[in-house]
Order: sequence, then C-alpha cells, then structure tokens
Amino acid sequence: MRNCLVVLKNKKMCSEEAEYLSCTRAFASAGVYFDKIAVVAFDSSRDIIFQLKDCHANYDNSVIMCPRTMDTTLKDYLQPLYGASFDGSGILDNGNLSVFMYFTDGGNASDFERFAEHINSKLQTPFERSYIKAVGAPREDIIRIADEAKSMNPSLECNVFERYGDYTIELVYPRGQTKVMSEIVRKFVSTLDDYVYALENTSIAEQLFQLLKLRKLKMSCAESFTGGGVGRRIVEIPGASEVYYEGLNTYSNESKKERLGVKESTLQTEGAVSAETAKQMANGLMWRGHCNIAVSTTGIAGPKSDNTSKPVGLCYIAVAVKDGLTFKGTTAYKYNISGDRKTITETAINYALFLAYRSIKQNVTQ
Repeated sequence: MRNCLVVLKNKKMCSEEAEYLSCTRAFASAGVYFDKIAVVAFDSSRDIIFQLKDCHANYDNSVIMCPRTMDTTLKDYLQPLYGASFDGSGILDNGNLSVFMYFTDGGNASDFERFAEHINSKLQTPFERSYIKAVGAPREDIIRIADEAKSMNPSLECNVFERYGDYTIELVYPRGQTKVMSEIVRKFVSTLDDYVYALENTSIAEQLFQLLKLRKLKMSCAESFTGGGVGRRIVEIPGASEVYYEGLNTYSNESKKERLGVKESTLQTEGAVSAETAKQMANGLMWRGHCNIAVSTTGIAGPKSDNTSKPVGLCYIAVAVKDGLTFKGTTAYKYNISGDRKTITETAINYALFLAYRSIKQNVTQ
C-alpha cells in the first residue's frame, strides 16, 4: 500500500519542530510509513487541489492535516471525489481508498494511532513491538545493528527516535516471531550494554525514579548550567518526595563555595567547569548525610564560552554513591556536546539522569 501525508498550514507560522512529526512517529510505530509528505500553504487553492488529486490517483491511504476551519471545504471536495463520506471519527473509506482528516488546532495525537490501526485492519497483519531505550549510544552502532537485525528478519521494521541523546529503538514485526525477535533484542542489548536502561517504552527519569524507590534511596542534585533541570525531571513524576531530597542551583562560584564547600583553590586552578569542581559539588551534597545518591552538573551551555579557553558544550557530570553506610566514591564524567544552548543543557540532563541510574545499578547492592 502507498501512503501520503498532506499538511495544510499557515505559511507565516513557524515552529521548532515539523507539525507532522507526531503523525509520522505514530504511523511508524504501527509499521506504516509515508511514501510522500507534502506541506502546502492553506491559502493556495491551486496547490491544495493538485495535492488532493494526486492523493486520489496515486495513494491508497491519505492523511490530511489542516485547521478546523477547512473542514467543510475539504469534505465538500473529497467526498464526491472518493464517492464516500467521512464518519464521525474523521475517516473516509470507499472500500479501496481511505482518507483521514486531522485538525491541527484541536486534534488528539491518539487519532494518528487510530488511523494507523485502520490501515492495518485492511492489511490484516497483526503486529507486535519491542523496545530498547538507551542514552548516549553511538548512532552508528545502532544503525549497524538495525541493518543486521533486518537481515535476520526481513519482515522487521526498526524505528530509531532520538531526543537529546535519549534513543528509543522500536522494533515492529508480525505477531508470532518470538524466538527470532528475542535474539535480535539480545543483539542490541549486548552491543549497547553500557547505554541501555530499559526494554520497555519508558523515560530515563521514570526508570531512575522506579530504581530509587525499589532500593529505598534518596537523591539530591547540585546543578550549575542545567539550572535545576535534572531535579525537575524527577519531581515531575508523582511520588517524587519518596526519592528526592533536595536540589540546589549553585550557578555562581560563590554559591558553589558557600553551599557546597567547593574550594577556592579548585576554582582558581581548575575552573568552575572541571572534573574536580563537579566532584566537590557532589561531595558537598553527600556529606550533608541526607542522600544516598548525589548528582552535580557544571558546564558551558553557550552561545558564548566563559572567560577561559574552554569550548561551548564542554561539561562535567559527577555522581557520588553511598551503599548503606558505605561511601562508594565519586566519579566525574566529561562530555563535549554539540548544538545550541537548549540542546546542550537538555542532553546533559539526560546524561545526568542516566549516570545516576547506572551508578546505582553498579554500586548499590541492597
């Protein structure tokens, strides 16, 4: 089957992400992909008619994303063209061809899942999904394993989604392939072992929260350039008070010294953005005696560097761990993250959450 997506939008309105990403992701999760994606200005009648005629002539399934104000006009054109009517859920199906209407100013993202299910019901091919979640994994390794997995199971579709260093590897396959898919999942996990945090579709913050809760641990954060983002991701989860003790935004050098005990000599010789400063920040939280896991962040988010020769994107994340009454030590990790200010900080937040998760798994035995 051939599928197309037509997006009708105000050409004067711009957004950070393409309006159709939620649509393509939902369809990919159902093993359905678009052969064509067209973005058309909604005040260009000639271009709209051209695209709609092309949908009818060349595609089995068409998704139209548009403002609700275009509802009546589009239906008046499409229903005679297809010889069928839209039902109350935005689906037109004449027995051979289908059209799905989604309103960009009030639609629900779950509509896309429903549309994809309608297409699969026509194909009569039940499918299943498996997930591998990983932070900071080398993309080239993921693509290589995906290619190898495809050779092991030609009916497999492998979707890779990345957001600020957090990868969702989604495997979509026909039902009844448990054995070969178990082998494929093991192949991903064994290769990406240092980066994997879950085999279900969950977030790194949720996974860390559940681990903290299971081990009955308390976590604290001392953040500089991430501005409280690490702690925010934890407290967004209901029940965070069970696992989160405190978060400090120690942005200035003075705050690092006064609130965390970072040494003046360290700031002078190593700088605020250094492994030693990050470690002393985490230790400053740990020595208060109220947490088992202490996470600190310090870095340069840009767009300009600080007064040193250190580059934008350089950051250090430290994790201090205590197992019961035994202090297991503090480790600092260095990263050089590319991108704008938001990309650098959001990626560092994901790294910090993942490092906290991995440190617990490796060091806490209870």
